[in-house]
Amino acid sequence: MAYLTLKNINKIYPNGFHAVHDFNLEAERGEFIVFVGPSGCGKSTTLRMIAGLEDISKGEFLIDGEVANQWGPRQREVAMVFQSYALYPNMTVYDNLAFGLSLQGVDEDVIDERVQKTARILGLTDYLDRMPRALSGGQRQRVAVGRSIIRKVGIFLMDEPLSNLDAKQRVTMRSEITQIHRETGATTIYVTHDQTEAMTMADRIVIMKDGYIQQVGTPRDVYFNPRNMFVAGFIGEPPMNFIRRKVENGCITVAGQGLDLGKKLGDRIKEYEGREIVFGFRPEAITLEKPENAYTLEGMVELTEMLGDNANVYMDMNGEKCILKVSPFEIPEMDSRISFSIPVESVYLFDGETERVI
Repeated sequence: MAYLTLKNINKIYPNGFHAVHDFNLEAERGEFIVFVGPSGCGKSTTLRMIAGLEDISKGEFLIDGEVANQWGPRQREVAMVFQSYALYPNMTVYDNLAFGLSLQGVDEDVIDERVQKTARILGLTDYLDRMPRALSGGQRQRVAVGRSIIRKVGIFLMDEPLSNLDAKQRVTMRSEITQIHRETGATTIYVTHDQTEAMTMADRIVIMKDGYIQQVGTPRDVYFNPRNMFVAGFIGEPPMNFIRRKVENGCITVAGQGLDLGKKLGDRIKEYEGREIVFGFRPEAITLEKPENAYTLEGMVELTEMLGDNANVYMDMNGEKCILKVSPFEIPEMDSRISFSIPVESVYLFDGETERVI
């Protein structure tokens, strides 16, 4: 039996707004699950329902097999880290970490032992006597995380905890939170709009849009096997390229070049004759060489971006725009005309009407 179970969870506000639709998920004990999606997709609302901070309009929420819809946050034994650090400004780091345990009446010697251990895990030992205002953003976030893990609860809930940090601090904190999760073994639900955080931290990812789950899977699964155009375009940086065309004689025409879709779909392409499909490929899937089993396209280089270990190349194919990712040693000249190939196995085809993968 799963540790956390959400069965057909819905959130409907008094004004009639339906924020979360039929959310179904099972989380195993110790699993790290990331909710990801654009702003307003319902991921934070779902997290707050798990925490007991929002009422569940419909559906069942179970913890270790017991229905927990009416349980309060304390009974659910959850610890939550918010986007804002929410530290007590008049308390030292030590007191911020110890405060929750003090309220529970824990013995002072036990409190000190736990504070010292938590501080060592988070690299805060040298800052225990400082006030929050004397800390950097990354250090404050560590204190906020420490205040949660010190309670030794079974469920950690994190709502965009890294969004206020700069790029370098986010990278550092990502690895630290992942390491803390390994050490504590707590079931963790983490909310973010950043797909890089989702891909690097999660055991499984829940991708949401407009209150609906679009796909649940491992980072590898949602990257290589997206169910629809939304998932394919949301996961990956730069995003997947999409070219929408009508199928004629088993082919689509892009920039004057016919692409035989039978190479990808075989006889199934007959089902789509005269219908619109979407031809998708990831920027990193292309090659500037010409392998045998591939689709080859040609276009004009509009812009290049040197990123160090790779480069982005922005192309114009007779009005059709796309982005390629190439080696820094293969960056083409601006305004030059180049051809590139996409191996057939790296092409994704989507139904033009449903936008689901074919």
